[in-house]
Amino acid sequence: MENIHILIADDMEAHRRRLERIINSVDNLSIAASAKSGYEAVAYAAIKKPDIVLMDIEMESQMAGVKAASEIHKILPDTKIIMLTVHQDNNIVFAAFQTGIVDYLMKAAPKEEIIEAIYSAYNNQSPIRPIIAEKIRTEFARIKKSEDQLTHFFKIIANLTQSELEILKMLCSGLKRKEIADIRAVEVETIKKQISSLLKKFDKNSTKEIITEVNELRLFDLIKDIS
Repeated sequence: MENIHILIADDMEAHRRRLERIINSVDNLSIAASAKSGYEAVAYAAIKKPDIVLMDIEMESQMAGVKAASEIHKILPDTKIIMLTVHQDNNIVFAAFQTGIVDYLMKAAPKEEIIEAIYSAYNNQSPIRPIIAEKIRTEFARIKKSEDQLTHFFKIIANLTQSELEILKMLCSGLKRKEIADIRAVEVETIKKQISSLLKKFDKNSTKEIITEVNELRLFDLIKDIS
């Protein structure tokens, strides 16, 4: 069996030593380097080009491991990264998977589980663990909902008059009715009527609701750039 070179990255010496002992206990596993920070992990990875990286999530900062994993994946896309965590924070673990890691383990995982994870990663057989599968399903559902909302909003925007579009732009910029009226050189009542038309087209009770949804759908910049 081929020798598997492993980079360890953890700011706690006791954890690094435990992982070193586990790796040294298996004939075809070897330690490429041992890093104490995300910065060192990236530097060692670039020099040593390990097959596997066992990366602590929280080192010099809460997301140091996630940031380091992202950088390593950019320079060594074939290197497999396994995240090590103390607390199973679903959001942080999912953020790590978005950088290209292949698996995650609790730091207290038994020796056998760590070794199995290393072999699975090396052989491209890392499992999709339950919380990640659930996160992926949730994310796909969120994207689908967002896409449906975008389609709905674009249909509304396509049916706005140029005047309504410009007023919506100003509302999203934080301007009040009086300010908009002054800029457009019209009576405030005229602006109120056009805002009423916007509320009807968006089927909302207040301009705040419209602006909130526009911002949630990241349409603010699009509307802000309309000339």
